[in-house]
Amino acid sequence: MGVSKDRQRQSLVQVPSFVYSQTQTAVRSFPIEAPKEKIKMYSPAFYAACTAGGILSCGLTHMAVTPLDLVKCNMQIDPAKYKNISSGFGILLKEQGVKGFFRGWVPTLLGYSAQGACKFGFYEFFKKYYSDKVGAENAVKYKTFIYLAGSASAEVIADIALCPMEAVKVRVQTQPGFARGLSDGLPKFVKSEGPLGLYKGLVPLWGRQIPYTMMKFASFETIVEMLYKYAIPRPKEQCSKSLQLGVSFAGGYVAGVLCAVVSHPADNLVSFLNNAKGATAGDAVRQLGLWGLFTRGLPLRIVMIGTLTGSQWGIYDAFKVFVGLPTTGGATPAPAASK
Repeated sequence: MGVSKDRQRQSLVQVPSFVYSQTQTAVRSFPIEAPKEKIKMYSPAFYAACTAGGILSCGLTHMAVTPLDLVKCNMQIDPAKYKNISSGFGILLKEQGVKGFFRGWVPTLLGYSAQGACKFGFYEFFKKYYSDKVGAENAVKYKTFIYLAGSASAEVIADIALCPMEAVKVRVQTQPGFARGLSDGLPKFVKSEGPLGLYKGLVPLWGRQIPYTMMKFASFETIVEMLYKYAIPRPKEQCSKSLQLGVSFAGGYVAGVLCAVVSHPADNLVSFLNNAKGATAGDAVRQLGLWGLFTRGLPLRIVMIGTLTGSQWGIYDAFKVFVGLPTTGGATPAPAASK
């Protein structure tokens, strides 16, 4: 009887031991080690983590594509000189050297870091806020409208943070000799345009960024949900973290292509207004034409924004996983039962 009881005790602990070993194997398969204690969803620490993830995802990626952005801006401002992508790179290399490809990287890094902090942090806040306002059942039923409203609200704030650095960046990148970078470019810009001149492009920036961000977040959430529903043969919770981050990048890339098309006319307008003192939207339409406003620099921007947005979602979700949070998007939660 004593031996039988011992065997029974051993059999009782075998199942928990097996589950523990399987869990450990799953954790080791993911290259980013997450902390043991997870952050509570929608707590102040949660929003702080989303803000930090936004800084990393937007600041680093925009800085990395500075050469592409430089060529794009010059194609928009001086299409007679910068006729296409290849000639644009060739002209810049000949006139400014390799170093010139990263002109304006400091205002790019600072501006888009501030924008990313507000964009992602406030998106998570407004998504929860609007969901609570309409109730659990309606939040699921009208989830796309929640995504659109949350992202638009966040971007209004984010662009106020971005606008001054964007103005200096465009001027530094498109007017050789204006300034070497932020340290001398910002005082020169303020002296020439006045402090309010830093916000001259705010309304066109809203016109570019709000539709862009609405498309970026709503399409991403929808694409990721569809990938888990139709393309991946198991629930998100059963997928490895590496696979989940791959889904984030793929969903982000497709969303980025859509974003580029939707926001491109306003992007041309922002570049034109920030480059020329006293310029108006009417001047831009007259000089570029409606067709040019919609298409000038678009192929390069599709490549740039697709890569940029895919990388941003990958970095953002990798950071969330690192601090113990789930990746963004996935299966739609079931509505709460009505009482």
